[in-house]
Amino acid sequence: MNREIAHRPHNFVELPTTRRALSKQRTRERLLDAARRLFTERGYEAATVRDIAAAADLSTGAVFASFTDKADLFNAVLIADHQALAERMATLDVSDLSTREALLRLMGLAYERHSDQLGLVQAAISFSWQRDLAAETRNRQGLKVVLSLLAGVIGRGVERGELSAELDIKLITDMLWDAYLSNYRRAIFDAWDSVALLGRLAQQIDVLLAAHRPAA
Repeated sequence: MNREIAHRPHNFVELPTTRRALSKQRTRERLLDAARRLFTERGYEAATVRDIAAAADLSTGAVFASFTDKADLFNAVLIADHQALAERMATLDVSDLSTREALLRLMGLAYERHSDQLGLVQAAISFSWQRDLAAETRNRQGLKVVLSLLAGVIGRGVERGELSAELDIKLITDMLWDAYLSNYRRAIFDAWDSVALLGRLAQQIDVLLAAHRPAA
């Protein structure tokens, strides 16, 4: 046996393996960045795997080494977007704000983030009807962190007595997210900016919470 190999510690890790793992991660990130740009500019259907690979300065083989197909790549873009949004939301300290103001602060951040990516939002909404069950389940897991942050704000409102203890936190959270997404139609077709979108969401939040205020 080679003396060098014989004296390696049991937890020895080959450097080439580490380099391969890092290289694979960098390739994945390049593909996600390129895919995000093209999906935003062209939409889901028009952005081809060949074009995404070229934009990342990689081969189509590199795409299929990292993702099953274009749908898998697109879903990965959306999941990465949810994770980035959740991380940004988590940096905001909204603990001293009212439930309404805390929700608006978090959702305003989301509108600001996506205001220059309306093509991606439109593609995501359209694509949501095309995903199979496995992809939809995976996407919901990616969104779960964002929804949990919103649910936490609503839960604090219940604990503080701002909202009724009978309020269904999950239902209100889901309805809030659905309202948030539906407003993008105004941005896409009526050129509403993030300020106008947030103003409409404020009215929707008022309606959602109005029935759950404790009796005076």
